[in-house]
Amino acid sequence: MKRSRVCLIVLFWLAVTVAVHDAHAQQPPPAPVAVAEVVQMDVAAGQTFVATVMPLKRAVVGSAVDGRVVELVVHEGERVAEGAPLAKLLTATIELELAAAEAELDLRNQELAELEAGSRPNEIEQAKAKMLGAKADMEFGRAQLTRLQQLRTSNSASPEEYEQVKARASQSEQVYLELKAAYDLIVEGPRSERIAQARAQVAFQQAMVDRIKDRIKKYTVMSRFDGYVVIEHVDEGTWVSSGDPVMEVVALDEVEVLAYVVEQHAAHIKPGATVRVDVPALPDEVFTGEITTVIPQADAKSRTFPVKIRVKNTITADGPLLKAGMYARVELPIGAKQSAIMVPKNALVLGGPQPLVYVVDGDQRGGSVRPVPIEVGVAMPNLIQAKGPLEAGQRVVVEGNERLRPGQRVVISRVVESPSQPARVESNGGNEHGTH
Repeated sequence: MKRSRVCLIVLFWLAVTVAVHDAHAQQPPPAPVAVAEVVQMDVAAGQTFVATVMPLKRAVVGSAVDGRVVELVVHEGERVAEGAPLAKLLTATIELELAAAEAELDLRNQELAELEAGSRPNEIEQAKAKMLGAKADMEFGRAQLTRLQQLRTSNSASPEEYEQVKARASQSEQVYLELKAAYDLIVEGPRSERIAQARAQVAFQQAMVDRIKDRIKKYTVMSRFDGYVVIEHVDEGTWVSSGDPVMEVVALDEVEVLAYVVEQHAAHIKPGATVRVDVPALPDEVFTGEITTVIPQADAKSRTFPVKIRVKNTITADGPLLKAGMYARVELPIGAKQSAIMVPKNALVLGGPQPLVYVVDGDQRGGSVRPVPIEVGVAMPNLIQAKGPLEAGQRVVVEGNERLRPGQRVVISRVVESPSQPARVESNGGNEHGTH
């Protein structure tokens, strides 16, 4: 009985040892993370305004010529690149004109090439042979005429015979002179004026071909910038006249967020400032943009001034994240400066009921992390206000925070310098320290 009790105790401790070992074995190794320091700085107080996401560019692309639509290359919702075709019009007739013009151009080029090449050696030899034959006939005729002149002095030749020989001699001389002139022309080659005329004909015909090709290009309706097709104004088979709309394209790689600000706040808003943009349809995303324009013309009834904020969009395989017409809220700096806790935007962890950051508790090498829920406030380049239980000097995770769990051990692989670190204000007394 005593021996069995001892065995049970031994088995119990073995079981405890194995359980402890398994617990240690299941604990994951410390996760490598990059951290940045929480900073405190003076920022302008913000106020939220209702806004609308607008495309950076919008173009109703029309047809430059009359014709029938034979193909819609892209359709509504599809992305199109700058210079890419949107639709094609029927070009069968004009392509026949182009083929005829190109054939005429080829003929003109061949004629010019023939003139520029000059006479062939066999042509020169042929002309020379004809000239020498005519010269022999001329000399023979002259010899006959001389002999008859001698016979005539002795009345051995009749006047009629003399005149006939004289006429033949004159004719053979003219033939020789004509063939000699032709030989000289062949040796000299075409005149420069004739070559210039041929070149002018080639240039004229080339201009005709280029004009027809330009017309054919106009039968393809193209996009003038990268964007998305939002409206199709025609279907395949539709006849369009010059100037008729074909498609509407919007540029969404960057968007403009348009807000209207009352006149007492408009004077405080300056172009170039970085602001936060929230889109309720995308609760897991926080956008920042730059104020580009404060239009100096108020609506006569509402006394509000349009403010434009440029925001870089995120393009996914499913299309742009920010879409034209989305409802948005922007936090614009409209008040006096106030002290605020700022964290890098990369420290934000979204997707839950409330944004949070992971604070590292430990030494310079690492420690454990704890989530700190916050509310976001005004934004600056790469920094955003964090309203919550944070203090300047704390370290927050900026890389590797997507997979962390509360209490998880981490090792600091890199310390990222905060994008903007002015003189830090300690919460216990407000003493200033040097800029980092």
